[in-house]
Amino acid sequence: MTRVLLAYFESRFKLYLRFGEPVRVVRFDHWRRVAVFLPGAIVCRIRWQANDYGTVRWQLMVMQACTPLDSAQRIPGVRPGAQLLLHAEGDRPVRAVLERIDAIEALGIAAIDVSPAYWCTLANRLAAGLPLPEYTAERHAAWLAGRVLS
Repeated sequence: MTRVLLAYFESRFKLYLRFGEPVRVVRFDHWRRVAVFLPGAIVCRIRWQANDYGTVRWQLMVMQACTPLDSAQRIPGVRPGAQLLLHAEGDRPVRAVLERIDAIEALGIAAIDVSPAYWCTLANRLAAGLPLPEYTAERHAAWLAGRVLS
């Protein structure tokens, strides 16, 4: 099981899920919770921080929960770790990824069902400064067919 820390401090700090289906959410207090995910689950967590002058950090991570035997990356607030599929930092990259997520959901596809390879492709395109590819219904059908065959 992978545990993802979530937090909310009014007007200063938000650590929340954009998508993901936790099997359980444990509430520590008014500000902090932890979401628990099964191995293989795809999760998107957004971190937003501000000070008196506005936003100072905006980060989006798409990650896949691991089994105890998988190799995993250590990510702050994610225990024991996860496979990081996409990491976007800053206003422009985060907004670009959020637009892709919105477009996927507009197709009627749940973001948690999207191919992990697509999230990796987005990460590579962001790093290279190239246009982000669209996720199409055809690409999704190919991903689902490949999953059935394996």
